[in-house]
Amino acid sequence: MSYIRQHPLLIAFVLVAAGISVWFAQTYTANQKQTAQGRGAGDVLVVVAAVAPHSFVDQVESIGTALANESVDITAKVTETVTRVNFEDGMYVVAGDILVELTNAEETALLNEAKANVDEATRQFARVQNLIDQKLAAQTQLDVERNRMQTAQARLEGIIARLDDRLIRAPFSGMLGFRNISPGTLLSPNTPLTTLDDISSIKLDFSIPESYLASIKSGQEVLALSIAYPGQTFVGEVATVGSRIDPITRTVKIRAKLGNDDLLLRPGMLLTVRLIQERQAFLAIPESAVVPIQNQLFAYLVEEGKAERREFFAGRRTPGFVEVISGLIAGDSVITEGLIKIRPGSSVRIKQETPVSSDAIGVGLKTAGGS
Repeated sequence: MSYIRQHPLLIAFVLVAAGISVWFAQTYTANQKQTAQGRGAGDVLVVVAAVAPHSFVDQVESIGTALANESVDITAKVTETVTRVNFEDGMYVVAGDILVELTNAEETALLNEAKANVDEATRQFARVQNLIDQKLAAQTQLDVERNRMQTAQARLEGIIARLDDRLIRAPFSGMLGFRNISPGTLLSPNTPLTTLDDISSIKLDFSIPESYLASIKSGQEVLALSIAYPGQTFVGEVATVGSRIDPITRTVKIRAKLGNDDLLLRPGMLLTVRLIQERQAFLAIPESAVVPIQNQLFAYLVEEGKAERREFFAGRRTPGFVEVISGLIAGDSVITEGLIKIRPGSSVRIKQETPVSSDAIGVGLKTAGGS
């Protein structure tokens, strides 16, 4: 006890040194355990992907305008007053539906008169025919009655046509626009009632440079994108190639047809157009697996738990993928993540295998003029 009282600093130093030694021993033991666990599972965790076929697409990009398959401004054939409106804004109608009824009191009266005249003329014709059979009348009299009956019938058909002109019908099935009239409106042939658009399919007009004219034909695939529907692609095909080249822009107009079963596309929309010229499948690997060294390209493969560096020759590229011309074969597993820690012969353990998509858009992308 007297020694401790005489040398307290020395005793404190010994206790601190002992504590530090214990801490270092515990830390070293924990690191050894962690290292042992890592060695038991492989030195480097990596993510791999298989060399697999990938779709490469050559295409021309342009800007196009959507048009209705059929479009018309509904107007009246005669000048008359509206008695009844049978539609509302944005209604879908079928061909032949009556949209507007016009005043027809005079035509209805004339129709009744014309029917009466037809009935009378028919009876007179039948009576003379009976007399002819009994040889009591001349043939010329029968001809006169036949002419009168036919004239009455023609007049009746004319009245029916005039009545039909006072029923404004939908010329085809489609979607109506805004209603511009009300009951009591005096219509003339130049007064627009509403619009009617058939948007069950959409015409898409766009232009491409004349240099691509030889490679464009009816039936080619067309993909369209709209800013209104991000991530959604509308598929169609070329319907018609224009017969003339614009001498100012040196472009040719193309008309494509797009399906529009969900009625999402509307006339007048601006669409980004991708005209597919060629679509082929080639072997490819993810771009993240490529290791460039000077003028050469390499990829690390996993062979029996070891990393093997192999040179390959690349071709075309898409966003995220590189075509393999030679050096790799289908089914090879290439490392896509963990490359920074890899050296030839390094021991590796596969953490995950990433599937390779078979589709690609954007190869050989060429920009054309808009329409």
